[in-house]
Amino acid sequence: MSYFSARRPLRHATMIFALAVSGYAFAHGDVTPQAVDTSTLKPVGTDWLAENPYRGDKEAIRIGDSAYNQNCARCHGLGGISGGIAPDLRMLPEGAEGDEIFLNRIRHGATRNGKVYMPPFEGILQQEAMWSIRAWLETVHEE
Repeated sequence: MSYFSARRPLRHATMIFALAVSGYAFAHGDVTPQAVDTSTLKPVGTDWLAENPYRGDKEAIRIGDSAYNQNCARCHGLGGISGGIAPDLRMLPEGAEGDEIFLNRIRHGATRNGKVYMPPFEGILQQEAMWSIRAWLETVHEE
């Protein structure tokens, strides 16, 4: 084995580290949003609601649990418990105040200094799916 071939694994690891530090490696990978079947929920219409119409609705909570795990948990953590990548969503205020914060962020996402911290889900998830996620989040709420 030559000197250069013996060093290849080290060079490979160094390159991966350099890419990660420089911001060219993506922590979440190429993530495709997953469709959410809301056909068993009462439709809410096309106008965006200010408050969650599914608060306490068992079917919406069931759908929201699945939708959260498919679309949100990779960043916000299983069970809403953040692993440090994104905010812990169990801490969202309850009621209308939390609804406003949640809906604004899930619809429009978050960008700082030109970097996307959360993609916008408006046009990807329907309003019913977003509100079902919010209904589920209220079941794991903590102060």
